[in-house]
Amino acid sequence: MSAGEDARVLSVDELKTLIGEEVGISSWYRVDQARIDTFADVTEDHQFIHVDPEKAARTPFGGTIAHGFLTLSLLSAMGLEAQPRVAGAQLGINYGFDRIRFLHPVKAGQEVRGRFVLSRVAEAGPGEVDLHWQATIEIDGEKRPALKADWLNRFYLVESGERQTRC
Repeated sequence: MSAGEDARVLSVDELKTLIGEEVGISSWYRVDQARIDTFADVTEDHQFIHVDPEKAARTPFGGTIAHGFLTLSLLSAMGLEAQPRVAGAQLGINYGFDRIRFLHPVKAGQEVRGRFVLSRVAEAGPGEVDLHWQATIEIDGEKRPALKADWLNRFYLVESGERQTRC
């Protein structure tokens, strides 16, 4: 599925047939200085390489760059946009990462997008399913991606109209 298409809703069995396939690409997200500054304020990480354009211009990056965690946090919005929905899910959560690598800095003003390959579908318990993604965040105009991550999402399913209470 590419950016702009309506979200697909797939059963767990349908999702299993997509293992190993790229199933979604998000639209481009601009990472401008205002977004970087806001993230710095929220996380209290005001390292000059992120928030001081004049000082950062004298570094090998030639200007400010996004926090790696800012780039990583965009996966949530990108995933909501690009990944198929799980049929019968009442709730989905970030369950964690098995591996994250920050491969290339995102300079202020660049655009990034997410690509998602479904690598595993695992039933974690009654009414629970884990989706494992190979997630890549690309930078427009760059050969190397900003990051690659093995990302896990857990979904809590409603079975036969009954609400699951186990979390």
